[in-house]
Amino acid sequence: MVDFAKSIIIDFWGTVAEMSPYLLFGFFVAGILSVVISQRSVERHLGGRGIWPLLKASLFGVPLPLCSCGVIPVSMSLHKHGASKGSVISFLLSTPQTGVDSILVTLSLLGPIFAIFRPLAALVTGIIGGILVNVFGQSAEDKGRVPPKCSDECCGDAKNNHKLARGLKYGFVTLPRDIGRAMLIGLIIAAVISALVPDGYFAEKLGTGIFAMVVMMFLGIPVYVCATASVPVAAALILKGLTPGAALVFLMTGPATNAASFVTIWKVLGKSTAITYLATVAGCAISSGVLLDYIAVGVDFEIAARPGWMLPATVKYLSAVALLAVLGLAVFGRAKRA
Repeated sequence: MVDFAKSIIIDFWGTVAEMSPYLLFGFFVAGILSVVISQRSVERHLGGRGIWPLLKASLFGVPLPLCSCGVIPVSMSLHKHGASKGSVISFLLSTPQTGVDSILVTLSLLGPIFAIFRPLAALVTGIIGGILVNVFGQSAEDKGRVPPKCSDECCGDAKNNHKLARGLKYGFVTLPRDIGRAMLIGLIIAAVISALVPDGYFAEKLGTGIFAMVVMMFLGIPVYVCATASVPVAAALILKGLTPGAALVFLMTGPATNAASFVTIWKVLGKSTAITYLATVAGCAISSGVLLDYIAVGVDFEIAARPGWMLPATVKYLSAVALLAVLGLAVFGRAKRA
């Protein structure tokens, strides 16, 4: 039992050390973007119809530092301000799958191939979903319903001239407060998987074909998994035998779908749009997983547990201490306010 606990602590610390420099930098960039790109500018650029708004909606959504509570309200606000259902779904599909912090953590734990492929998959999913909704989801169901509101700073246009201070507050206080608990849970789950599950377990039980991807799809669709917090879990699964493609399916479906978002889309945009949204996530996730596994043949993915091109140990350990302090203060402060 002592050895098991020790193994969990070691794996937990190792994963934090690998991802912390990139996540801290991602928090900083997210904070800057939060004051450069306002909700009003997003609404202005993504309104209208046709293929161009769909492309812009997906492009905006991939790096945009919206907190998890802000994705649905901003998407519904786009619809209220005249954006087509297709643009709304494109934005809603691409935004939660990834972001600047998630991309950098993916780079640190899963390597450059994953870090490039994942946002591209989110971009394509958003465009395909928008096109399908424009074609099949144009019924006038449930119009006039009041969209949900978000009270977080990331959802408003605060009148504050101190943009740098406001951006740093969002990046290192508001955003960690939103994802901190999920991040810590994800790290603990990853450490438990590394310590408890034998090497090759998932390859033996699930195999390396489409079945493993379908299992990951049904696991990821109904629950909310933070885009950043899901990365260490995916890394641990790959190290225990899951194929990169199956792990990608989990990384796409977990953040992109959950019961709350599906119900909101059903009520505000209509059932045909909600069903198209869900089918798009499932289809694009499986297709992306198959493509990644095809690309991955003969490629050695640089998972965190393997030494390689990562940063010096001193930088990683100092960053790990700083990251745990940021997440600890965020989680503790949120619990104290509650």
